[in-house]
Amino acid sequence: MKKSKLIFTAILVPLDFIMLLGAGLASYYLRTNPWVVQYRPVLFYLNLPFSEYFILVVSVSSFLLIVFALVGLYEIKTIRRLLDDFSKIVIGVSAGVMVLVFYVFLRQELFNSRFLVLAGWLFAIIFVFFGRLLINQLQKHLMRKSHFGAHQVLVIGQDGLSKKVIENIKIDPSLGYQLVSNLIEPDIKKIKRRIKNKEIDEIILTDPNWPKERVLELINFAEENHLAFKFVPNLFQTLTSNTSVEMLGDIPIVEVKKTVLDGWGKIIKRFFDIVFSLSFIIIFSPVYILIVLLIKFESPGPVIYKDYRYGYKKKRFVFYKFRSMKTELCDGEFGTKKGNKILKELEKDYQKNIRKGSPLHKIQDDPRITKLGKFLRKYSLDEFPQFFNVLMGDMSMVGYRPHLSYEVEKFNFNQQRMFYIKPGITGLAQISGRSDLDFDEEVRLDVFYMENWSLRLDLIIILKTPFVVLFKKHKV
Repeated sequence: MKKSKLIFTAILVPLDFIMLLGAGLASYYLRTNPWVVQYRPVLFYLNLPFSEYFILVVSVSSFLLIVFALVGLYEIKTIRRLLDDFSKIVIGVSAGVMVLVFYVFLRQELFNSRFLVLAGWLFAIIFVFFGRLLINQLQKHLMRKSHFGAHQVLVIGQDGLSKKVIENIKIDPSLGYQLVSNLIEPDIKKIKRRIKNKEIDEIILTDPNWPKERVLELINFAEENHLAFKFVPNLFQTLTSNTSVEMLGDIPIVEVKKTVLDGWGKIIKRFFDIVFSLSFIIIFSPVYILIVLLIKFESPGPVIYKDYRYGYKKKRFVFYKFRSMKTELCDGEFGTKKGNKILKELEKDYQKNIRKGSPLHKIQDDPRITKLGKFLRKYSLDEFPQFFNVLMGDMSMVGYRPHLSYEVEKFNFNQQRMFYIKPGITGLAQISGRSDLDFDEEVRLDVFYMENWSLRLDLIIILKTPFVVLFKKHKV
C-alpha cells in the first residue's frame, strides 16, 4: 500500500475534528452576534455558558469522528470521490445530531437553542466537506505535477477496453495511476524483464478471457512480487457478481441474482422516485408552462411527443417528451408516415447517423428538428415530461435510457439484461459520455449500474447530471 494513501487518509481525522470544532464555534458566534441578538435575544447564557458549550462541541466532534468511521469516511483510497464523501458526510452528521437530540430528550434536559443544533448540523456538513475538498485538490495537484502517490501500472491487453483504460490513465493523472507499460498478453518472462528496470505497483488485466492456467500464473506472480492485481471482469464474472445462498435440505443452492435492486431496495427506490419527481414537477411548473407556450408559438401541432418504449421486463409504455420536431416529420408509432420514411433514409446515411453499426440511431444536424427543438435538446429540456412517466411508475429517476421497439429487436442477449430494472431519465451512461459512448460501452455501464445499485449511487448520478448537461462534461 502506498504511504501517500495512508498519509492523506490519516490527515483527514484531525482535519475533520478541526472542521467540526469550527462548525460548532461558527454556530455559537453567529447566534450570539449582536445583529442576530437584536431580533432574537439569547436565552441560553445561564444554563449553557461558552466554557460548557465548548466542552460539548469537543465531545460531539469526537463522537462524530466515530460515526464518520462507521459510515466509511476513513476508508483508505487512492483518490476520494467528493460526491461519495459528501453523501457520507450528510449521513454521518445527521446520524450524530439525531443521537445528540435523542440523548438530550432521554436526560429530560432543556436545550434553549434549536438554532445551535440546526446551524451546527449545516455548518458541520459545509466545513467538513470544504476541508476534504482542499485535501482532494491538493492530492490531485501533486499527482498531476509530480505523480506523487500515483500507482505505477502495467496494463495487459490489446482490445478496445484495454485502449480505453490506457487512455483514461494518460488523460487524467489525478485518477492516481501512471502507465509504466502495456503488454499484449500475460507473458511472465516479459513482465519480469519490465519490472527489473522499472518499479511497478500494480498489474491490471483488461482482457481476462485468457486460459485459467495463465491467469492463475499471473496472479501467483503478482503475489510473489508483492504487486496488486486487478482485472476487468468478463461476462460470466459479471453474471455471478450478485449471488445468494439458500439450503435445499442439506444441499446449498446458489442463486445468480440479476440485480441487487430487490426487496426493500425496490421499495426505497420507488419511494425516492415519487418524492423526487413530484417535487421536480411542482418546483419547475413555471418552466413547463413557458416551454408549452414557446412550442405553441413556434409551430402548429401537439406540445407533447408520444411514442412507445420498452421498459421493465420488456413491457411497452407510452413515453413522453416535449415535441422538438416539426409535427409532420415526427417519427415513431404516433408519428407520420413521412417522418418514419425520412428517419429510415437518415439512418442509412453514414454521414448523418453517428451511431451507425449499433442498434441505436443518432442523427447529426437532424433536418426535422425546429430551432426551439435544438435548444430544448441541447439542454435536455425536452425530457421534462418524463418526470410524469416516473410518477406513474413506468420509469425511474436513474436507469438506462428507454429504447424504441425496433431498436430492442436488434439487441443481443447481454444487451437484453438491462430490462431487469426500469429505464431512467438519467443514468451512469449519461453522466459518462451521453451519446458519445459506443453502444457496447453504454450497455456495460447500464449493466454495472443494475448489478451495483445503491441509493447513494442514485444520488451521485442525479447530482452529476446537471453539470454534464450544462457543461458537456464527458469524463466521470
